[in-house]
Amino acid sequence: MIRILYYTPHAALNITYPIEKIKAALKDKNGLLWVDFSGEAPEVCEPILLDTFGFHLLAVEDALQQTHTPKLDDWGDYLYVVLGALNYEDGDLHTHELDVFLGRNYVVTHHDEPIRALDDVWAACQRDSRHIENGADHLLYRISDYVVAGAMDLVEEVDVKIDDVEDEILNKPTPVVLEKLFDLKRVLLTMRRTITHQREVLNKLARDDYRIIDAQDRVFFRDVYDHLVRLQDLNESMRDLVSGALDIYLSVINNRMNDVMKTLTAVTTLFMPISFIAGFFGMNFFQPTANLLAWTSRPAFYVMLAVTLAVPVGMFLWMHRRTWV
Repeated sequence: MIRILYYTPHAALNITYPIEKIKAALKDKNGLLWVDFSGEAPEVCEPILLDTFGFHLLAVEDALQQTHTPKLDDWGDYLYVVLGALNYEDGDLHTHELDVFLGRNYVVTHHDEPIRALDDVWAACQRDSRHIENGADHLLYRISDYVVAGAMDLVEEVDVKIDDVEDEILNKPTPVVLEKLFDLKRVLLTMRRTITHQREVLNKLARDDYRIIDAQDRVFFRDVYDHLVRLQDLNESMRDLVSGALDIYLSVINNRMNDVMKTLTAVTTLFMPISFIAGFFGMNFFQPTANLLAWTSRPAFYVMLAVTLAVPVGMFLWMHRRTWV
């Protein structure tokens, strides 16, 4: 899908601008053109990017054919910016690449998957023209700000997941909980990698001198950079929480294993005297022919039965008194 938004101070906002008039719109230095390629085939996008906008072949190949971490390339008359939009769904973190070409009076975005932040910016531009009337670089700020804000929501969702896993560890630690912990570690690692590179991109936009970026608009990119710094701090804190939860899981498992071994040891100890008595009186030399008839009489049977029951009970009371069980 190709959608085109065109704004000029002399006319109303046009969200159905024809693709055939893109070159005419580029000649208007007071207007602003936003072309968004969403899931379009490379053979459809490439002629427009190369012939209509005149982008360099290497930049177009990067946008259409290769997958990159967030980065920024300065091509003089325009900037090529790669942003990473994070999407947390069904316990998996997906990073959608957003390619942005920024010129004096235009913004071109390309992405293979739908990006909610971009749709929100598109809707916001239709509601309020102030999002686009301040120039193309300000529109890029809006896009990056919405992308980072989406990551903020993701952090809150992951934080809730960590709290739930910690409760499960204390209540009923199972291998399923351990799998959830490792899934969270993988999510946070992917998030950290994207945030780190994206932070460098926003740092360059906020501090470096680019012809396309108005000096007065750098403060807005600095604000987004500050949000990314906070995101990175939150990511580090959550990674520490997950590592701590993993240590708690191992401690709980070890404690439960100790309790199990303690119980089994107590049971073994209680039945050991019974086994000894049964084995001793089951020897073959206790036969009537050995003139030991008293050992096989009924009173002897009741005495040995009482001893068999009294010994484990007495041992249990003794171990309980010593707080072993």
